[in-house]
Amino acid sequence: MWRCGEDSRQDDLEWWIRDGDQGGATIGTYVGCFSDDSREKTLKGAVFYDLRKMTVSHCQEACAERAYTYAGLEYGAECYCGNKLPATIAKQEECNNECKGEKGSICGGVNRLSVYRVEELRAGAKRRRNVIYRGCFRAPENLTVTFPASLIQSNLTVEMCSEFCSKKEFPLAVIGGPECYCGYPTMHFTLHDSMDRLFCSRLQNVSSMAEVPREENYYHVYQTPVQDTRCTDRKFLTTKSKVFVALSSFPGAGNTWARHLIEHATGYYTGSYYFDGTLYNKGFKGEKDHWRSRRTICVKTHESGKREIEMFDSAILLIRNPYKSLMAEFNRKCAGHLGYATDRNWKSKEWPDFVNSYASWWASHVLDWLKYGKHLFVIHYEDLKQNLIPRLKEMVEFLNMTVTEDRLLCVENNRDGNFKRSGARQKDFEPFTQEMKDLINSYILTVDEALKRRNLTGLPREYVPR
Repeated sequence: MWRCGEDSRQDDLEWWIRDGDQGGATIGTYVGCFSDDSREKTLKGAVFYDLRKMTVSHCQEACAERAYTYAGLEYGAECYCGNKLPATIAKQEECNNECKGEKGSICGGVNRLSVYRVEELRAGAKRRRNVIYRGCFRAPENLTVTFPASLIQSNLTVEMCSEFCSKKEFPLAVIGGPECYCGYPTMHFTLHDSMDRLFCSRLQNVSSMAEVPREENYYHVYQTPVQDTRCTDRKFLTTKSKVFVALSSFPGAGNTWARHLIEHATGYYTGSYYFDGTLYNKGFKGEKDHWRSRRTICVKTHESGKREIEMFDSAILLIRNPYKSLMAEFNRKCAGHLGYATDRNWKSKEWPDFVNSYASWWASHVLDWLKYGKHLFVIHYEDLKQNLIPRLKEMVEFLNMTVTEDRLLCVENNRDGNFKRSGARQKDFEPFTQEMKDLINSYILTVDEALKRRNLTGLPREYVPR
């Protein structure tokens, strides 16, 4: 198997490094040991696992950065965040699991949470708030029914409203003049039809919005650091699946993203033919389950070949532009799930060797699944990105599941998950030589013809570079 050179990093680097931990350790106050009711989780705003390196401080810092007040640790390796304490206090001795990454420290127990209050940060450390402007929207007919929490305050600022809604654990802060509302995207307020910003305000500086004349029924909407939790609870199937479903793709085609969407839409974990500690640490609990357990809604695989394919009863086949797939997988090989290969990687012999080794695999992977797959649902990554809700509905229907509209809106609100690359991208240069393009384009034409022979939609035209 091809491997990147000296700049490669282990896939199981700690999630707190990948998530942009900036130091500034949290000073947390221990609150106590609590029962964790899986049916009514209180600390569910953000979830992380680390079977080898979980510590109290890393969990606290992760929760503080996302504007949560409490951090709870469980099973020695799991971290949960929230703004409300669990309802039931447990005996202190029931929190007895040592933290996997910190000898002598306790990280909860079996269905028991060691809970810390994490509001304070060490002097000089700045908490990251990450408030995102979503746009200007027409108000729904009944504001108080649509938005469960509200605040009226003169000289209201974005920061005030966002902080208020964060403490109430709502992902949206809706602001107009002195009015602040908190809630979720719903069928009455989908965030699908934004208006020109001038409808909401004629202000240059949105932080002093109260002083600005505003059209009566339009509001600025911001995404708070708090996660939309209506679709984050997931579990294993209660009875073994009768249909063994693959989620198949070439590496770099967006398999992890598709798993994130499927898990949050259906409420069930996906499995994997492999074990990736980084994915497990990011909340993909099905990574640790045996791939043939049939306790997961579908199973990730990059395998091809008759025997490997015929093990499955049906499959979602995810296809992505090979140019983008090859670059994404090269980045992952050299710098992990969220990093980027260096200029030296791209301009060394590693890159052409990688293309020569992997380009043919991109084609053979699709061709083998078209040949040996028993029941296929083919979806293009680009189409899923552009038409998320209708395509996700089709995927869920193929998995013989139903999903509510509010849950789909929650998925849309959490669409990126924890594996969207960020930070310094590679410099703007063309990594593909003409010889590489000729090779890849020939594979694109072959796959396109094979799809059409199966009466399936051919590859998008954008796959061939102009």
